[in-house]
This record gives sequence, structure tokens and C-alpha cells, in this order.
Amino acid sequence: MNTEDKARELMTQQRQQDEHLHESMLNRAETAYPTQTEAMTEEEARELMTQQRHHEKHIHESMLNRAEAEVGLPRDNTDSSQECSI
Repeated sequence: MNTEDKARELMTQQRQQDEHLHESMLNRAETAYPTQTEAMTEEEARELMTQQRHHEKHIHESMLNRAEAEVGLPRDNTDSSQECSI
């Protein structure tokens, strides 16, 4: 398996994990706050989405670092948001 295929596979696995994490978070929130979920304000929703994006960016950067370490490529410290947007 070449480097590009390995990176694609890791990205796919990471995306699936992110989706599972997001679904788990929603399920826990609905269980913990069943009445508040329906009454959530737009501000609360924006805050939650911001936290989720921050978490996904951190996971994405960690995954890239691990993938690059596995294939032996040096990490470019430029803004990774240009490489792949989430």
C-alpha cells in the first residue's frame, strides 16, 4: 500500500470515528437533557458546533501527525486547513 492510499485509509477511519463520536455526543445530550434539547437556543447550538469543530480540527491534526510519523514524512507546520477542510 503506497503512502497516498494509507493516508486515505486513515482519513476514512478518522471520519468514521468522528461521525460516531458526534452521534454519541448527541445521544448523550438527548438522554441527559431531553426537554432542553428541544428548547436549545441558537446561541447554545452555535457554541456546541464551535466546540465540535475545534475537537474535529484537533483530531484531524493528530491523525495527520500520526500518519506522517508512520510514513516518515516531516510535518509541515503551515496551516493544515488548506490541505483538507473538515
